Amino acid sequence: MKKKKILIVDDELDMRIFLSTLLETSGYKPVMTRDGKEGLTKAIEISPDLIILDIMMPGEGGVHMYRQLKTDTTLKEIPVIMLSAVALKTFNHYIKMLNARLDNAIPAPAAYMEKPPEAQILLRIIEDQFLSDTNSFGETF
Repeated sequence: MKKKKILIVDDELDMRIFLSTLLETSGYKPVMTRDGKEGLTKAIEISPDLIILDIMMPGEGGVHMYRQLKTDTTLKEIPVIMLSAVALKTFNHYIKMLNARLDNAIPAPAAYMEKPPEAQILLRIIEDQFLSDTNSFGETF
């Protein structure tokens, strides 16, 4: 059975190592990048099965990358788990304000977790994404 590729996009080295180790030992194939620009390039290159995306990163941050993913016809179906120190309420407000200026609303991510993630909960969320074709978080903001 082919290992599922999971793209990790996070500027914190410790978090990338933690996530990579967790995923590798759980039977997945992690691919790491450190910012939104590198993450988008890698997503186009490898077409991952899932993306774990941080929000607050230098340069092109996670929200910018997420918006690009969800407006790209070849990448928009890839489930994205947002993993960030930003509180969920703050993230939801930001996306609602962004969507107010856009013609097409950005859909909600498959899931949202605040840092630091609990390993077993994150693995359960990842497994749920591969068992269903719908996101577990919501339709759109």
